[in-house]
Amino acid sequence: QGREVYAFVRHGDDKAAAFARSLGAVWAGPRDEPPPEPLDAAIIFAPLGELVPRALRSVRKGGRVVCGGIHMSPIPRFPYEWLWGEREIVSVANLTRADGMEFMQLAAQVPLRVQVQRYALADAQQALEDLRAGRYTGAAVLVP
Repeated sequence: QGREVYAFVRHGDDKAAAFARSLGAVWAGPRDEPPPEPLDAAIIFAPLGELVPRALRSVRKGGRVVCGGIHMSPIPRFPYEWLWGEREIVSVANLTRADGMEFMQLAAQVPLRVQVQRYALADAQQALEDLRAGRYTGAAVLVP
């Protein structure tokens, strides 16, 4: 679709930044710094509510912040004027079945590059520990 992707990583996580750039991100930098230019939208996958106000400050007028997880820690207070300019905050919890079907049709047309680390279902705790420690790149997948 000709979109540019900007990735935010933990401060000092050069491995994650390099991984994002290898997947096509035009920029990858620390999540506690602003992007090099205003963004059209931001998707937050980390379950950290503290990232919502930061993302909101990074999007242009009319921009959207999408909370991409099912669970998130509380979102801290922020000045109401950060919403001015028709910025919006949405959650994936509000997606419809039609949204999911549309996404799957799009995914079938895009050359996805996916990197996963497989874990047996019995090793779910290890997968979480490895995630917290940054021991893999990509996504963890639990298999029966």
